[in-house]
Amino acid sequence: LVLLFIPSTGRSDVVQDWNAIMQATVSSQPPFPQARFAAITQLAVFEAVNAITRQYKPYLGTITAPNGASPEAAAAAAAYGVLSNYFPASLSTLNAAYASSLAAIPDSPGKTAGIATGQAAAVAMIAARANDGSSPLEFFLPTSSNPGVWQLTPSCTGAGGLFFNWQKMTPFGIQSASQFLLGPPPALTSGRYTLAYDEVKKLGDVNSTERPQDRTNVALFYDYEIPVLIFNDAARQITTAKPRSLSENARDFALINMAISDAAIATFYNKYLYKFWRPETAIHDAGDDGNDKTTPDPNFKPLITTPCFPSYPSAHGTLSNAAREVMEKIYGEGPFSINLSTAALPGVTLHYSRLEEITDDISDARVYGGIHFRTDQDAGALLGTRIGDYIYNHKLRPDHAG
Repeated sequence: LVLLFIPSTGRSDVVQDWNAIMQATVSSQPPFPQARFAAITQLAVFEAVNAITRQYKPYLGTITAPNGASPEAAAAAAAYGVLSNYFPASLSTLNAAYASSLAAIPDSPGKTAGIATGQAAAVAMIAARANDGSSPLEFFLPTSSNPGVWQLTPSCTGAGGLFFNWQKMTPFGIQSASQFLLGPPPALTSGRYTLAYDEVKKLGDVNSTERPQDRTNVALFYDYEIPVLIFNDAARQITTAKPRSLSENARDFALINMAISDAAIATFYNKYLYKFWRPETAIHDAGDDGNDKTTPDPNFKPLITTPCFPSYPSAHGTLSNAAREVMEKIYGEGPFSINLSTAALPGVTLHYSRLEEITDDISDARVYGGIHFRTDQDAGALLGTRIGDYIYNHKLRPDHAG
């Protein structure tokens, strides 16, 4: 599985290789823990490499390295140290990948020093996140059944709304979960809500006859593929086609994954602040929403499964736009050649020349999938863009004194 994620062109570096290994390793996790593990891994890699190259301001600032230490060995040791700690079940695969990485580096005091630097960075990042609020998991049960208020949907099979505690998790780069507070969702009687309601009702039902096949494909594709996979994959394709230095790649992947993870924290803060209902509930109960232009349909069923937490803003939209904002600041707006595919949807490959095209498809995917209003997507795009902009402009900046 790991090898499938490593570019076959031979032009990748050890940071790109271990980014692919990280992606394969964390893929068994739900989207938001995935984002957390990805950020920890990539920050450890950055801290290790940067302790040697000293090109950027550090993240933790506690890692030092002797002159001549190998940044390649440091990158591999840092990624391996984090992933082997959190994913012991993957140890045999990780051990093989680590041995392969180290075998490509000639034995020397610099290699030994690089390994020690990477190990220290992994230990430091793991310690820094030991009590970050990601556990224990907390759940939310609705306390009101008023129109517009989120209710448990048929997909909710556990103790209540998921990831209620995620809003309390310590961010990686933003100041707090509430730093980028969104305004409320549109009023149920507003024209904006009516338009969004009609769109998802018409196009998001599993039996919709008005949803084009390409939008069905997009909805199903982005039901399977989540931001950590999408944007790390895209970043590797971009940097394989137009190589950047090892130090640049270490910093870039750290910024991208910090933004994705912090976007999840801010998303859940806003979700559980507003507790806005899902289309599935809204369309079933439209007769009670006070809007005579929204007609109910008790038989509405979304094309894809509704996640068990409130609707506003879209998590996929927020995390994806946070990644896109960082990546556009790093790589520009294109054109690129990005191809995305998934074994879960054989025969479907999505081709993109700009990152904006990906986030536009993700916005469509959640509406045509029947699980979000367009207004949820618009809010997610705004929130994600603000987070990505903040992360890029405030974290891991060039160190001109280095």
